[in-house]
Amino acid sequence: MRSMNLVDSWAAQVCSVFNQTLPSKTFTGFMKIPVKNPSFLKQKRPFSALSVSAIATKEDEKVKETETQKEQFNFKTYVAEKAISVNKALDEAVIVKDPPVIHEAMRYSLLAGGKRVRPMLCLAACELVGGDQSNAMPAACAVEMIHTMSLIHDDLPCMDNDDLRRGKPTNHKVYGEDVAVLAGDSLLAFAFEYIAAATAGVSPSRILAAIGELAKSIGTEGLVAGQVADIACTGNPNVGLDTLEFIHIHKTAALLEASVVLGAILGGGTGEEVEKLRRFARCIGLLFQVVDDILDVTKSSEELGKTAGKDLVVDKTTYPKLLGLEKAKEFAAELNRDAKQQLADFDPHKAAPLIALADYIAYREN
Repeated sequence: MRSMNLVDSWAAQVCSVFNQTLPSKTFTGFMKIPVKNPSFLKQKRPFSALSVSAIATKEDEKVKETETQKEQFNFKTYVAEKAISVNKALDEAVIVKDPPVIHEAMRYSLLAGGKRVRPMLCLAACELVGGDQSNAMPAACAVEMIHTMSLIHDDLPCMDNDDLRRGKPTNHKVYGEDVAVLAGDSLLAFAFEYIAAATAGVSPSRILAAIGELAKSIGTEGLVAGQVADIACTGNPNVGLDTLEFIHIHKTAALLEASVVLGAILGGGTGEEVEKLRRFARCIGLLFQVVDDILDVTKSSEELGKTAGKDLVVDKTTYPKLLGLEKAKEFAAELNRDAKQQLADFDPHKAAPLIALADYIAYREN
């Protein structure tokens, strides 16, 4: 469906870094996933000759093991520790130097708080496949820089025209539209410089694969495509579910997917592991947007830290608008279940952070 490009040309070269050959689309954009009926996520293995009682015993043991590991995993502690590590790395990565105003503007939005969901997903995926946090920390910072860029640009008068972000005045309200545009541009450029220069203990082929994956996720086959479609559809009463899914898989899910896939690549994951985590991330990426749509109509600006009800005012198509609030909530629950199913073959203890992050995305309040 898509023409060959630069990423396609080197994708084949980097396949050898995995334990098995990767599918041709591993690093080349977003395969269309029928999220509304994700039967591909529900394939079942054939039963062996085990007796029913043996299967039941095995399942009972698995349930007990999972319950024990859930008791051992403290999500609040995990989030606090990862957030401290990520914030420290971001603070050290972007320092104030000449010209000071642009670096201050970059730091203003980058260090303004936020949930750090994308960096945490990146680090958790890296550790799940056997890597160390340090292998993926530059990539985790890079995805947060790019996410921050997208927020700065989204808030501009020519886009969403927002005055509030993370409970503070938006970047252009503090530094002006001109500097805000340049601050976003600078964060985007520096993200790639940082992941290329600061990543240590990882083979060059894997770093190259990660850079290609990240670039793909934010260009005309990723974030930008979703943003353009979103702009074109605003105020259009005839937008259907397929178009809405396209918008959010690209605009929101793409960078969340890249966060997880980067962690898996840089952590040393096999081709099979990377693809399972890609499907997990695709589900939680769309889940993130469905929940965002729900919160926009159920929470106040004070609770969200940004302007509530904005989608309704500008007549944007959302999941609650098309499905109704209750059906949108049911769809979110379905996406959460499908996401977790992709982690079934991983070590439950190592997968606990990703499972907890999926639940956090599903049940967050802002």
